Amino acid sequence: MNMRYLGLVLLIWFPGVLHAQSAAQPCSAPKLDGGFFAPKQETYSHGTELSYTCDTGRKPVVKGWWATSTCQTGKWSHTPQCIDEAACLPPEMPNAKYTENQNGWYEDGHIIRITCDKGYEPKGQDVTAICINGTWFSVPVCEKSILACGEPPKIPHAVIIHQRYQEMFAVDSEVQYECEDGYTVEGAEKSIFCIAGTWTKGPPCRARPTIEHSGSTVGRTGWEDTEQGRGTETGAVGGSSATSGSNDRDSQPAFMSTDQLL
Repeated sequence: MNMRYLGLVLLIWFPGVLHAQSAAQPCSAPKLDGGFFAPKQETYSHGTELSYTCDTGRKPVVKGWWATSTCQTGKWSHTPQCIDEAACLPPEMPNAKYTENQNGWYEDGHIIRITCDKGYEPKGQDVTAICINGTWFSVPVCEKSILACGEPPKIPHAVIIHQRYQEMFAVDSEVQYECEDGYTVEGAEKSIFCIAGTWTKGPPCRARPTIEHSGSTVGRTGWEDTEQGRGTETGAVGGSSATSGSNDRDSQPAFMSTDQLL
């Protein structure tokens, strides 16, 4: 019994130990061509930070003339690397997407083509940028489309569903909403649409009407009505019977005694 209990404890404890060991896995010293780093070690424990810089004519693969990288679960936060000074680092273009190089930098003369996010459009229809001697030129700007909409208006007693919050929506966007418990809308349509920069107005969420039922009252009224009907019917039948009986007696022949005949 004790051995079985001990085995169960080990099964629970062992995965946690393995996870802790993998989380604390050390990093090997990076291979850095055209530069040097410090401190100089063969291995670096988890969380250790090293600094590096590059030789003349080269630069780190991140901003600055020196850079830092941190050992995180056996890997460096970015691979220390020295690139040509004429190369370009990834450009910063808000609300735009472009194809990124896997090595994290772009050679001199490289051209990228951008696509603006939904709700934005390229200013002046410019969609390309070129790397020249370490600097990007003709960088496109994505600005809000005049046909786009901002965040949907707040709908009382409702919440937007199936949609993450965002500040910009492209033209013709649709968002659905759902009323809180106790509220409903007329009809099945519970959506609003972005039309030419303005959100349409959806049906409001209204409190559901409450219907008070009085079982005893309804039942009593029905019974009384029924009894009244029965009473009327009973009276009518009784009256009909009495009248019929009277008519029968009137229609029967009269009997006379022998004395009366004499």
